[in-house]
Amino acid sequence: MYLNELEIGNSAVVISVGGEGALRQHFLDMGVIPGAIVTAIKLAPMGDPLEIRIHGYEMSMRLDDAAKIEINEDYRIYEEEDRREHDHIHNIDFDNDELHKHMHEPGQMRDHMQEHAYYHEYRQKMNIPDTEMPHPGLGEEGKYHTEGDANRLPEGTLLTFALAGNQNCGKTTLFNQLTGANQHVGNFPGVTVSRKDGAIRGHAATLVTDLPGIYSMSPYTNEEIVSRNFILRDKPRAIINIVDATNIERNMYLTLQLMEMNIPMVVALNMMDELRGNGGSVNINEMEALLGVPVVPISAAKNEGVDELVAHALHVARYQETPLVQDFCDEYDHKGAVHRCIHAVIHLIEDHAQRIGIPVRFAASKVIEGDKLILEELGLDLNEKEMLEHIISQMETERNLDRSAAIADMRFTFIKKVCQNTVIKPGVSKEHERSRRIDSVLTGKYTAIPSFAAIMVLIFWLTFDVVGAWLQNLFQTGITSLSVATDAALTAAGVNSVIHGLIIDGIFTGIGSVLSFLPVIVTLFFFLSILEDSGYIARVAFFMDKLLRKIGLSGRSIVPMLIGFGCTVPAVMATRTLPSERDRRMTILLTPFMSCSAKLPIYAFFVSAFFPEHGGLVMSSLYILGIAVGIVIALLYRNTLFKGSAVPFVMELPNYRFPSAGNVIRLLWEKAKDFLQRAFSVIMIATIVVWFLQSFDIHLNFAENSQDSILAIAAGVLAPLFIPLGIGDWRIVTSLLTGFMAKESVVSTIQVLFGSAGGIETALTTLSAASLLVFSLLYTPCVAAVASVNRELGRKWAVAV
Repeated sequence: MYLNELEIGNSAVVISVGGEGALRQHFLDMGVIPGAIVTAIKLAPMGDPLEIRIHGYEMSMRLDDAAKIEINEDYRIYEEEDRREHDHIHNIDFDNDELHKHMHEPGQMRDHMQEHAYYHEYRQKMNIPDTEMPHPGLGEEGKYHTEGDANRLPEGTLLTFALAGNQNCGKTTLFNQLTGANQHVGNFPGVTVSRKDGAIRGHAATLVTDLPGIYSMSPYTNEEIVSRNFILRDKPRAIINIVDATNIERNMYLTLQLMEMNIPMVVALNMMDELRGNGGSVNINEMEALLGVPVVPISAAKNEGVDELVAHALHVARYQETPLVQDFCDEYDHKGAVHRCIHAVIHLIEDHAQRIGIPVRFAASKVIEGDKLILEELGLDLNEKEMLEHIISQMETERNLDRSAAIADMRFTFIKKVCQNTVIKPGVSKEHERSRRIDSVLTGKYTAIPSFAAIMVLIFWLTFDVVGAWLQNLFQTGITSLSVATDAALTAAGVNSVIHGLIIDGIFTGIGSVLSFLPVIVTLFFFLSILEDSGYIARVAFFMDKLLRKIGLSGRSIVPMLIGFGCTVPAVMATRTLPSERDRRMTILLTPFMSCSAKLPIYAFFVSAFFPEHGGLVMSSLYILGIAVGIVIALLYRNTLFKGSAVPFVMELPNYRFPSAGNVIRLLWEKAKDFLQRAFSVIMIATIVVWFLQSFDIHLNFAENSQDSILAIAAGVLAPLFIPLGIGDWRIVTSLLTGFMAKESVVSTIQVLFGSAGGIETALTTLSAASLLVFSLLYTPCVAAVASVNRELGRKWAVAV
């Protein structure tokens, strides 16, 4: 029986994981290993992909990939073993000493049901209310340090830190707390798609690098390569590994790999407030002893425990305290097959690993897994490769697992022992139950697509017709009043007419018209940030996967496309989370068809002038048209430039979380600041240049008629090309050219050249205005977007955009 055949709601044990290459390794790294219990949660509304629960978290995979995972629903032997363990626990005579002893005996606690039964009975016997059960709290100082002053770095040495962790573990939130930076935070995989650096607040000579979220050090996507290369090549002084305390079992898989790097390290157990709120806890000191590194409980979102984390991070970096435990293979597990294999490989490749500067324990596990990048760097000769293959084949025979599965099982076995001895798992998570209830509607079979459409229509309606429109009118009134007051002051002061014209007809008319659209842009970003921060966008990727697959993409591509409605530049960068270069290139070339916020001033200006009674309808139609054209282009790409199938869809589905007010405000400020910087730099320069060129003739005399200006003569050469579109007026052509610098410049240029909306109405018919709107939707993106495409794909593709 295979996973795609498992009925929804049923559970089974994984027998084997089929497939090959990076995808299979990715499944193993995410915990899909032989012996793991997997539960089928639901199918996407269109019947594919499948949502499963494994190791306490939800992930999605396509049915084609699920068909390669063999399972067995009859795992009563596991339940019987758990029942015997449960009966053994209830025969124990409890006292405080026994409680402590029982917590620390290896192999005693088998799962969270037994742990809760044990502690419930203990509380009843000792008359301790549940709320008073002692457990380590936020801010508790871990005390696990191994080296003392032996390897202290010289004073003034720059202490560099790599901040590494799984996706959705709160890593960027912690980075903001550590550095005071205002990095974008979201609740879907891939928010951090490049390195970000910052110094720890209050500590000179420190530098923290926020790496993209990764599940393992086996590169499956571009961001995983970025993270691995930084740790291997840049060799930070220490690693801050952030672990989601509500899902330690999965997060700790990366922890073990980082510890193999033999770099000083501290573990930050994040979201401890959420864990404790659901009745769970962690024995911090015991976990430190088992891992051999300091462990600090924190809540990054509430800035709790961060000071203690900083103290430990500085200590391990300054004294270069490497992890004490790096050998996670049990010499007695399955008669030591994996243990002997790893140590034999270590001896075989030790000199090669030292030569290229890669930790030998890390290199050995990667070599056994078949990591081609590490194998190439080691440069083994033919005899060594043959010996390596013999060692690994012998291990596979003894372990009855293939090499990758054996290494993954070895790590998860160690993790399970750590969790059994240190973690009191929580009861039913309030966040998870809340997410299930919300998902019953937002990802329901018959309600997912209508809900998504309704949400997007509501956002556009509130942005363009209600909240955004009201704020825009308010803002416009203030700008107009300031302009009138300035005009009167300049007239009263007798300022030169040219300077007067530059300030009022140039700067105020141009920049003011653009600034009036700031409230609309901020309102749109407000709603988009709520979708990101809540975790809904990951669900959109889940239920849109099958639809996107028809045009040759995967559901993961929906994330950069949705970001493209805000700005094309971060949308292009967000494609780094896509594991396929084919999908990545194709998605980048499609993102410009998503109407970015910079086009909003163009749409709003012409809609108010020509379609005032149908603003919401016209706006929505433009967005839908952009999506439709993108779909047509994607179909053409799929059959020409980008032949082949979309990359497999594998994505974690995080719990819904209430959007953080701080994150939302931070994002809005970033976008508003970016808009204002454009307005008072690129757009102001463009406005002044346009005003000058349309105010003077070729002899630099003041042009009484703008038709005689330098701008009219230059733009007149190109104007005939646009006559078939009904927009052959030289002033409109000029505005489209300045729009290449920044789309907002289109409106400011038109305001300067025409003077008012009434002026543009005399130059265009309703039909030609519609033609201009469509042209603005589809023509080349701004220079910043083109530059980002050039940076990601190269000059050839940037020109094609």
